[in-house]
Amino acid sequence: MNAFAPPSAPSSSRAHAEIDLAALRSNVRALRDRAPGARLMAVVKSDGYGHGAVPCARAAREAGAAWLGTATPEEALALRAAGDTGRLMCWLWTPGGPWQQAVESDVDVSVSGMWALREAVAAARAAGRPARVHLKIDTGLGRNGCTPADWPGLTAAARAAEAEGLVKVTGLWSHFACADEPGHASIAAQLEVFHEALAVAARAGLDPEVRHMANSPATLTVPESHFDLVRTGISMYGISPSPELGTPADFGLRPVMTLTARLALVKRVPAGHGVSYGQHYVTPGETTLGLVPVGYADGIPRHASGTGPVLVGGKWRTVAGRVAMDQFVVDLGGDSAEAGDEAVLFGPGDRGEPTAEDWARAVGTIAYEIVTRIGVRVPRVHVEGGVHG
Repeated sequence: MNAFAPPSAPSSSRAHAEIDLAALRSNVRALRDRAPGARLMAVVKSDGYGHGAVPCARAAREAGAAWLGTATPEEALALRAAGDTGRLMCWLWTPGGPWQQAVESDVDVSVSGMWALREAVAAARAAGRPARVHLKIDTGLGRNGCTPADWPGLTAAARAAEAEGLVKVTGLWSHFACADEPGHASIAAQLEVFHEALAVAARAGLDPEVRHMANSPATLTVPESHFDLVRTGISMYGISPSPELGTPADFGLRPVMTLTARLALVKRVPAGHGVSYGQHYVTPGETTLGLVPVGYADGIPRHASGTGPVLVGGKWRTVAGRVAMDQFVVDLGGDSAEAGDEAVLFGPGDRGEPTAEDWARAVGTIAYEIVTRIGVRVPRVHVEGGVHG
């Protein structure tokens, strides 16, 4: 039994998401090879992009990830509660958040403005130890991060707090807007702003442990952005950040999640039989319908109505009619099947099954959304190379 994994889903479960931890480790190693001069941060926000934060974090550590990253402090503190003791950063803060708990738990916190620096300093005073801080510069993404105009003031204030022993500026960082679009003009422009921000920080007297800007697409394709640390999120789970960059296999990556369900019902119906709400699908002839017992409450996009691909009986099928809250139907075209037979919604593609990217194309979104939206009613079963732990 793998000590890091929860119990396997029973064979009678209606659906489960199989998470291949051996593939995840292999992906981490491949990503480290793409940035040999930098350390790697394994991003496990949003419950490890839907794959299970704790087992994925542990597998990433085993494969050499020097850092973990989360969006919210609650996610970071949950990793600490699960036993992680390595370097860990979180970046999505609001006033009144659990700053003191983060400082006491050795979590590195991100600061984008003076209000956040004040909260980090207050937390350090209360905890009786310095806060480890990464200062974030907005180089052009326009979300979080200090503006270049305010950056000199923030870096000077951080250095003053550092001199008092209240903070330690361990990182300087930013985030790309368009690294998933090869050759986009903003990539070079943001790098230039980041270099200028590093120079301002150096003049203020800051000497951070790590400088980091590269997300998954930049890790794969923009080596000049690697600096001291790369932050790999979706690529760690074996999904290409963008079809424009290439397939996962092009980068030596393998999809980690396989989502399957078991047919809840199979029945013969005549021609002209309506299927699901609104009867937007009507059988063109006598056929066999299979009921797949997952729906939008499980994270299956309702926009997949009439478009989502599913492998049943070795053939691709398409969602027939609307996806409902708990179920959807596939037209098996008269082929034989039985209740309990496997329906593979997506996986690595080895058996001819659709991939998460196929689902993303079918519903007009990105593969990130497909995997992260799979809900809590679907058990995650963590395996080693297809073998249950």
